[in-house]
Amino acid sequence: MSAPLVSARRLRVEYPGRAGGRVRALRDVDLDILQGETLGLVGESGCGKSTLGRALLRVIEPSAGRIEFAGSDLTRMRGRQLRRTRAELQMVFQDPFGSLNPRRKVADIVAEPLLRARGATRGEAAKAVAELLDLVGLGAEAGARRPHEFSGGQRQRIGIARALASSPQFVVADEAVSALDVSIQAQVLNLLSDLVRDRGLTMLFISHDLGVVRHIADRIAVMYLGQIIEIASRDAFFTGPAHPYSRALLSSVPALRRPGGDPAREREVLEGELPDPANPPEGCLFRTRCPIAAPECRTRMPELREIAPGRSVRCHLPLISGDLGLADSGGSASPAIKDVTL
Repeated sequence: MSAPLVSARRLRVEYPGRAGGRVRALRDVDLDILQGETLGLVGESGCGKSTLGRALLRVIEPSAGRIEFAGSDLTRMRGRQLRRTRAELQMVFQDPFGSLNPRRKVADIVAEPLLRARGATRGEAAKAVAELLDLVGLGAEAGARRPHEFSGGQRQRIGIARALASSPQFVVADEAVSALDVSIQAQVLNLLSDLVRDRGLTMLFISHDLGVVRHIADRIAVMYLGQIIEIASRDAFFTGPAHPYSRALLSSVPALRRPGGDPAREREVLEGELPDPANPPEGCLFRTRCPIAAPECRTRMPELREIAPGRSVRCHLPLISGDLGLADSGGSASPAIKDVTL
């Protein structure tokens, strides 16, 4: 297994809440992203996925905790050292139009990281921009045009070219294909996969679409209410997730349900609504919606613990069988659940 390139330890992000309270968007997150891997990050809207991605890049300042990049403490960096390190950390945003300056030509947009972060000359930058635009399939002539002249998929390719301009080691792709048509999604995903392989990039791929994540990720991390609740390899996760919330996510996508299973048992039960982040339940944060919650879940927060090599789960009663398949609860068929919005 590769060494971690990016690590978070007890990472916390808080925002001001109503009536002077505080909302914890991230709750003591521990996470390692390995050199050269693509880690898929999934969970419901509002669970903290984007906040985690931005905090790892210090686009958002953590309230507490530690972030390490290539063995250095990123949270302690200031001034010139931080600016130099940020050249190694880039982001591809969800909105391929809003993240690009409509008044500037594409060549200037892509060249900016080279000029600012790498100190390239104008001639060096122009050559690199032409190569990058060719790399993402747009061609050097695209540099003379402005973002509004391109389709959504083409604009996302411009965003990818800009992210690659400073030759980063780590890229956060935050819902990078969710705004695109399905056919264009496949093109951008294949491009990202090729870049990870050919350039040795490490990537955090944030998405609400489990089908997309299955296509691109090496490992899967699941978030719920600001916590990482499960981490597993792609194959282990899609064979049989260990956390009851992860099972519900997977069972909510018809194309990803277990083939050949009893249709009445394919859906997992989730009752109730997502708790208020400003007033979370005591004990396990998921217990108010969990179909197997036990008395200890009310009183004690489960730790994120390793239950098999390379597989960790935050649950007192992980749902896992010897072959990593979906556990059989042995009871009667469960009622249908509310659809989980990823």
